[in-house]
Formats: sequence, C-alpha cells, structure tokens
Amino acid sequence: MIKITLPDGSVREFEQGVTSLQIAQSISEGLARNVLAAEVNGEIWDATRPIDNDSTIKLLTWNDQGGKSTFWHSSAHLMAEALEALYPGIKLGIGPAIETGFYYDIDFGNHQFSSDNFEQVEKKMIELAKTKEEYKRSDVSKNDATKYFTEKGDQYKLELIDGLEDGNITFYQQGNFTDLCKGPHIPNTGFIKAAKLMSVAGAYWRGDEKNKQLTRVYAVTFPKASELTEYLTLIEEAKKRDHRKLGKELELFTFSEKVGVGLPLWLPKGAALRERLIQFLSKAQVKAGYEQVITPHIAQKELYITSGHYEKYGKDSFQPIRTPNEDEEFFLKPMNCPHHCEIYKSKPRSYKDLPVRYAEFGTVYRYEQSGELHGLTRVRGFTQDDAHLFCRPDQVKEEFEKVIDLVLYVFKALGFEDYIAQVSLRDPENKDKYIGSDDNWERAEAAIVEAAAEKGLKTVVELGEAAFYGPKLDFMVKDALGRKWQLGTIQVDYNLPERFQLEYTGSDNLKHRPVMIHRAPFGSMERFVAVLIEHCAGNFPLWLTPEQYIILPISEKYADYAKKLSEDLNIYDIRGLIDNRDEKIGKKIRDAEIKKIPYMLIVGEKEQEENTVSVRRHGAGDLGSLNINQFVELIKNETAI
Repeated sequence: MIKITLPDGSVREFEQGVTSLQIAQSISEGLARNVLAAEVNGEIWDATRPIDNDSTIKLLTWNDQGGKSTFWHSSAHLMAEALEALYPGIKLGIGPAIETGFYYDIDFGNHQFSSDNFEQVEKKMIELAKTKEEYKRSDVSKNDATKYFTEKGDQYKLELIDGLEDGNITFYQQGNFTDLCKGPHIPNTGFIKAAKLMSVAGAYWRGDEKNKQLTRVYAVTFPKASELTEYLTLIEEAKKRDHRKLGKELELFTFSEKVGVGLPLWLPKGAALRERLIQFLSKAQVKAGYEQVITPHIAQKELYITSGHYEKYGKDSFQPIRTPNEDEEFFLKPMNCPHHCEIYKSKPRSYKDLPVRYAEFGTVYRYEQSGELHGLTRVRGFTQDDAHLFCRPDQVKEEFEKVIDLVLYVFKALGFEDYIAQVSLRDPENKDKYIGSDDNWERAEAAIVEAAAEKGLKTVVELGEAAFYGPKLDFMVKDALGRKWQLGTIQVDYNLPERFQLEYTGSDNLKHRPVMIHRAPFGSMERFVAVLIEHCAGNFPLWLTPEQYIILPISEKYADYAKKLSEDLNIYDIRGLIDNRDEKIGKKIRDAEIKKIPYMLIVGEKEQEENTVSVRRHGAGDLGSLNINQFVELIKNETAI
C-alpha cells in the first residue's frame, strides 16, 4: 500500500500502481469525468499513469492551468493525426501548448496548405476525437525510437532524438498516430468536443534562420462547443480593441519602413498621452525620494562586458558601432542599469547616504527578429520607466515593499484591478544560465518572498523565470478581456554591485557592498500603452486621454461662443478642441464617438443665451445642460487620482 496526500492535507491509502484517475473515482464519479491530468509531487502526469510510491497529488481539470495545457498539448497530437490523414507524407516538428491553445510546426512538402483548408482539418479532428482513443505512454530505447522515425522518414524527429539520452525517451500513441513526446496527456481523445484552427505562419525549424522554414499551424480546442463560441466572440472583441487598429484610428503612433521596422513614431496625440504618463509617474517618484538622471543612448562595449549583458545578449543585439579609432566599439544601449551603476560610482558613498534612488525614462535598443515584432508590444527601440535603488542589506525589504506600493498605485490609477504577483526564481537545475554566488541568490530570493508575503500579494512561484543577474517579482495583470500581461517588475540584485565594485563606507568605517533593486512599474512605455489601449478599448481614463472634450457648434453662428468656451476651459487645464466643420450636428456627434472623445459639448442659440453647454458623454448619451462651472467641477471630480 502507498499513502496519497491530497490538497486538503488528508491522507488516503491505495494499492501500489494506483492511477490519479482511480483516485478521482474513489472520491466521486463526477470528479473523475472531469480529471484531465494530475500534479504528482509537483510534476504533471497523465491521469492514467501508475503511482508506485507515497505521493502528494492534485487532480487537474479544465479549470486548472496544468489541466488546460495538458488538454491543448493532447489536442496538438490530435491535429497532427488529422493532418497526416489528410496530407500523407508531411513531416512533423514540435507541437506544444501555448497560452491561447497550441500549435504544430509542419513541413507540408509538396502539399499546399492555407486557411482555406481549416474547416476540413477541424472536421477530421472532431471525427477522430469521437473515437475516444486512449493516449498511451510507452518507454522507448534510443535505437527503437531512431528506427521508428527513420522508417517513417521524419528527419525533424530524428534530430530531436539525437539530443536525448537513452532511457529518457517516451512515445505517445492514440489510434494510428504515434509521436515522440514526454507528455503528459489527457486520458482519451473523447474529452475534445470543439476545435478551431486560428492561423498559419512561417517558423524556422528550431528558431534558426539558417534552417528550413516550416508552417506553424495555430489552433484551439475546448471540452464544450459552447466554450468555443464564447472564445470566438472574445476574439472578435479583441480585434476591435487591437492597439494597432485603435492606435491608427486615434492618431497615437505610426511606423515607417524607411525609419525601420520595430521603431515606433509617436504622433502628437500619442506623444501627449505618453508625456502625461511620464509626468504622473515622475510626480509619484519625487514623493518617494527618487532623483532623475539621464544617460546616453550608446556606451562602450566594455561597459556591457562588465555588466554581463554582452555575454548573455551580445549575439542578439544590434551590431557594434565602430568609430574612426579602430580600437573603439560602442553599443546601442540595451539596458540602463550599467549606466546607473557608473553614476552611483561617481563619488564616495556613506551608509548615511543610502538608499540612493535613480530614475530615468531611458530608451533602449534590442534586436528582435522581424517575425516577432508586433505593434508596440514587441519593438526594437523602447523607453523603460527604469529606476535603480542602491541600499544597505538591512534596507532591502523595506525598499522592496515601497516599490510594491508604487506599482500598485500605478495599477489603481489606470484601472488594472486583477493581477497576480509572480515570484520569478532561478532554475535550480540549470544554474549556468545565471551569474553570481548561491549565497547572493538565496538572500535575494528570500527578500522577495518575504516582502510579497508581508504586502499580502496573491503570488505564484515560477522557477527559471528570473533575470540572469537576480530574482524578480513580476506583476501579471488581467485586462478587460481576461488576457494576462506582464506589467511591472521589481528585481533584487547582489551581482551587478559586485561586477562594478560598488561600495559604501559603513558605520564601522569599513567598505561594504550595496544591494541593487531594479524597478519598472510600466516596464516598457510602448508595451504599457499598447496594453492600456486594449484594456480600455481606447477609452482612456479622463486624466490621461488626449482630448477631454470637443465643442460641437450647431452652426457657424456659434463659433465665437465655442471659442470663448474653449479659452475658459483651457484656464482650468481642461484640454479639447472645436469641431467647426460645416456638417450636421448628428455627423459631428458620430465622428466624436468614433474618436472616443469623452465629452461632447453641443452649443446653439439656447446655450449661447443661457451661457451653458449641452453635455453628451461618450458611450452614455445626453447628460443635460450645465454651466461652465458645473462642467469644470464634473471634470475635476473625474480626473482626481
């Protein structure tokens, strides 16, 4: 007999070799019908895989991320089976689950494949799903695995097998389809009730431009047909909110091929919106004791060798800038932190001087592959609301908690209310990816965990997600459509101070090493604005929106009154414009609604005589007649942060 510990702490005894599905059945048949996989001692397993030792398990359903990803990975196998049936001779790459479903990289050979073929594949997937074929796991020797895919003629699988150790290779089979896979998978294909292919794209094998370009087929599946319908409705809403579409309609930003892909150009309205965000955070930073600094856009290569950025990112950066002096090489700045280390080092520091808090809205440059660029969310030049705090070890937790307060203040002001704090730690199995001593890492990780706990944050721990120089706290925010975005990050760093030999004189008159905290509530200004646009569908908070009002004269006879109103509102720092076009008032209102201008002030004979305005709110309709003071008070109340 073995002991199984359940999430509620209860312990049950079962015969050795029991499966998670059998454990679920012992609890209730209803639960068993919904179990997709199980977390066994922290690792996700097939629900049908035997358990031979005392274990702690958590049963996973569609409502658990682990259950959902298992469902989607199993669906990738089902889609590959359908594609092989419809397009004989295709070669398969990899087919992982992703946050919004799954994909499979396919070499279609001489077959033509496009969105015109989606419906045929979807029908075949559901046809195969209805057979309720089990996903069967088997251990395979390296020789047998090689033999199988050699006979099948699938060079991509053979390349993957070549990198695996004998004794650690598994196959999964459902029906007539067999794939190289470590799993886990759902019990059988019958759980899959709805399938939708979403898009196709090119993808180089193993992400290397030197390799052949495969066809990446994206898809999504659900355990209920109704959930697919809801999802497609959500997708349509997301298209309406796409920041690239709204950014163009609202005249916020643009791109130019002559300037270069991934290098956004901010238009006047977008620049004004961005500047208000900067002023908002700058004001909060001054209150919190930050000092503003400015650093150049380039620096000598040696700076990034010292920081470690060149070793980790040099190959993926823009190529060096060479000067007439052949021994000189400069890099476009990929990070602000090395520059701030040099500012700290510019004069002697005492323990009484700490903490030192440097803030900069610094533009950095990173070479992203052209296929990975996406509007403002993935660009090659972006501005970080970067700050670096240098403090004594005994100040770390207090400073970290103050930064958490600042991040939460930003979220509240901009309407982001649903978030989880992700504690991103290093991968204990792959420490070569990181710099610094084990002792430094352990202290830094402990400080983050303790600060998050004391602030009462809802947290999740992710191994392997730390920066190469230190652990971090990433804020994962859900937008209005329920999509998750990483906004705001705080990182504890014991390593860069060592690399730059930063010091302060302690109360004992000896030299000590400060601790560095990296912090960016917005992260990238570009990406933050993109997420904000999609979150609020372009209906920005009134304090932030480019134009808070538009005056709509019924005819040109009231143009002078409209101008006077605008001048009066400008006195109160209420910004807007006048629509003096020779158009009917109905069209002016419709155009203002499309531009998402919050307040429409309609003026005609009655309003001019009574010194009032007829007020309409975007999306809400008529608010009645107000005098100028009443309208000013309305705006002041709504713009209070």
